[in-house]
Amino acid sequence: MQDSPQTEDPEPPGPLEASAVATPDASFGSSYEIRVPLPSLNPPRPKLTPARFPRPASYRPRFVNSPHSQAFRLRHYPEASQSDWNDWRWQQRHRVKSVHDLERLLTLSPEEKAAIERHAGPLPFGITPYYASLLDPEDNTQALRRTVVPVLEEYTTSAGEALDPLGEDATSPVPGLVHRYPDRVLFLVTGLCAVYCRYCTRARLVGASGEGSLKKHQLEAALAYIESTPTIRDVLLSGGDPLSLDDERLDWLLGRLRRIPHVEFLRIGTKNPAVLPQRITPRLTRLLKKYHPLWMSIHFIHPDELTPEVAEACGRLADAGIPLGSQTVLLKGVNDDIPTQKRLMQGLLKIRVKPYYLYQCDPIAGSAHFRTSVEKGLEIIQGLRGHTTGYAVPTFVVDAPGGGGKIPLFPDPVAGRSGDDLLLRNYAGNLYRYPDPGGALGCGPSSPQDPCVSA
Repeated sequence: MQDSPQTEDPEPPGPLEASAVATPDASFGSSYEIRVPLPSLNPPRPKLTPARFPRPASYRPRFVNSPHSQAFRLRHYPEASQSDWNDWRWQQRHRVKSVHDLERLLTLSPEEKAAIERHAGPLPFGITPYYASLLDPEDNTQALRRTVVPVLEEYTTSAGEALDPLGEDATSPVPGLVHRYPDRVLFLVTGLCAVYCRYCTRARLVGASGEGSLKKHQLEAALAYIESTPTIRDVLLSGGDPLSLDDERLDWLLGRLRRIPHVEFLRIGTKNPAVLPQRITPRLTRLLKKYHPLWMSIHFIHPDELTPEVAEACGRLADAGIPLGSQTVLLKGVNDDIPTQKRLMQGLLKIRVKPYYLYQCDPIAGSAHFRTSVEKGLEIIQGLRGHTTGYAVPTFVVDAPGGGGKIPLFPDPVAGRSGDDLLLRNYAGNLYRYPDPGGALGCGPSSPQDPCVSA
């Protein structure tokens, strides 16, 4: 059963108030007759009929709308009701996908306009009305705007860049499946995203053959591979965005995976809670709840994404028992400074999302204007560690080109050795001794010819 066009029913009324009926209560035989209205202390109650099974939900709670998004809707989409705006399918159908659409909302720079008009092939241009409401209409250097509006630099391929920098195609046994690690697979179930990030690792794939999902026979082939490979215990659904699938197809796919005995763990990688929070309907959370243990990795990029709508969506998922982790890409001029990252990571914890990964931007073709140095990522981790709760510090990783997998990088706290003591540097830069007799950590290259020399 699919969601109805109106995704949220109105809230039910509060407790019914007993009405006070002015009924004569007493006459005191004086020159004054006093009539005291007494409310009924036991108002009649409706007769209860036995509930039928399954009991239908009487209502679904409203989806929160921030004053900002309401003002944006009334200004730019006056024909859309609040129910329309809260309907994720309405948001999908009305995505901004052309220069004409975008010029209604933003003052485009000549470069932005030329880049959109030049586009052909995969990684199309598309933004939901909700996410468009977060973009600065005048400033083309605004962080969120830079991540979703094309610029001409993405058409220039620099040294070291590639269409498939992570070598996923070489480790794909069947279409839509990447089997790089021994016990887990990446299942690319759709090429559709609600919003297309301009730094997308799979720019070669998303929208390449239209904004569709894998065909039934392709899904069956991937499922057959998983079923025939008992070492696979973890399946990550990605794409595109798997939450672009309708509820029926998602239910079918998760059900098929859950019936495979050796698949212990299901994950969904998505950006929809950040760019299309209306997708997180009560029906969806009930559906997902059936398939525990199920985890979700959500792609967040900047604290400006942490709106009341996003908090509502993440709260619904967390209330359904789904552990939430964030994955953030480090981007030049977008989030490559410590204050921005601290606001993002602390803000994520407030909406019950654990910061998980901070990614070095992959060297996809046309990404040079987004990539920072690797040292910048280490600098940010150093600026978070000890300066905020450890829960707010993600793991900084480089996904190694050529299929090497994720390699975590950490600021090195080891300063050397002094006799039997290991010298460690804390978050503030101060040195501390830890007794470590017989240890070799902190020495130079160890060999009989190059013994560890104590300081």
